[in-house]
Amino acid sequence: MDKLLIRGGRQLRGEVLISGAKNAALPELCAALLTGQPVTLHNVPRLQDVSTMLKLVRNMGVSAERDDNGTVRLEAGDLSNPEAPYELVKTMRASVLALGPLLARFGHAKVSLPGGCAIGSRPVDQHIKGLQAMGAEIVVEHGYMIASLPAGRTRLKGARILTDMVTVTGTENFLMAAALAEGETLLENAAQEPEIVDLAEMLIRMGAKIEGHGTSHIRIQGVEKLHGCEHAVVADRIEAGTFLCAVAATGGDVFLRHARADHMDAVIDKLRDAGCTVAAQEGGVRISSSAPACEHLKAQSFSTTEYPGFPTDMQAQFMALNVIARGASMVTETIFENRFMHVNEMVRLGATIHVEGKVAMVEGVQQLSGATVMATDLRASASLVIAGLVADGETLVDRIYHLDRGYDRMEAKLRGLGADIERISGAAA
Repeated sequence: MDKLLIRGGRQLRGEVLISGAKNAALPELCAALLTGQPVTLHNVPRLQDVSTMLKLVRNMGVSAERDDNGTVRLEAGDLSNPEAPYELVKTMRASVLALGPLLARFGHAKVSLPGGCAIGSRPVDQHIKGLQAMGAEIVVEHGYMIASLPAGRTRLKGARILTDMVTVTGTENFLMAAALAEGETLLENAAQEPEIVDLAEMLIRMGAKIEGHGTSHIRIQGVEKLHGCEHAVVADRIEAGTFLCAVAATGGDVFLRHARADHMDAVIDKLRDAGCTVAAQEGGVRISSSAPACEHLKAQSFSTTEYPGFPTDMQAQFMALNVIARGASMVTETIFENRFMHVNEMVRLGATIHVEGKVAMVEGVQQLSGATVMATDLRASASLVIAGLVADGETLVDRIYHLDRGYDRMEAKLRGLGADIERISGAAA
């Protein structure tokens, strides 16, 4: 099992290329199931979850080729097996995104209940209720969602879908299903993330009729058939935010190529309040920060919420900054109930954090001390890397397979900015 060895204390300087967004690439790979014509995606990140999704669609009979430049070419004309088996999706909850497109195009699908990070229950009931409103018959048995259309129907039907909560993957599933449904679908309480907008723009390129994406009310006029397209995946705002927090914590000056400041307003505002200089520039975002953080940065309280608020996927990384910033802060997690699992590992590094329910109270310390820590989920992994970059001595981060699910060669990018970080293979470790 690979690990990361980090020797802390170096500032980060230079330029880093931000990869395509995982949370856009995965639904867009599934969107290719909606047509038998070729679909070409550019700027696809090299991530474990992407590799898993490609294995999944190939298992269905889809032709899928990926080159070294981030381009993936898919053709689902010969798709013969509309099933997502447990063996291929047990580590990735995004597998549920295959349900909507398969059902919309073929009228039936069998998709395993998804796995992924252990950060709390993320139920699929909203997906099921929404697709049922569109006329689908869905049963859950033996760990699978088995969906079909009623006898005599060949297409889903448009519907008004109001979810009990804002759900990103639910909105994506409904967008893809509604694109081929008969009539109009109105999504209310829809997610507004940039990844939703990017998926909608890809579907529009395929011939879908969508309005209101990027707002809480999305209207889709179903069409009988979609065609192939070429589309570039939007830059990953969470990867960009992670690098912003890393530079803020270590000090330095870095230009994030392809990063979109307008997708990170909540995070950037907190970084500026903390004392960093962050500016949108042509082609990306620049951040500069003075070291040490305990003298130059002020800890920031925040509460996670749906976009455009502070993202839950940035909570752990910003906490890594707070633990070595000046003063006390309060971090409130409102999205997932088990997303403080990185706290105990940060305490091993010398952080002062006390958790009560959904609130973590952080008291900044002057210095962290390197230690062996264990990653528990994707974003927790990133937070421990940031903490290791500023800790005194060596930090060994175990279970980094979590990190590889969502970050494209993170250690190589950090090394290019001057960090002393290396991957140790399981055999060597």
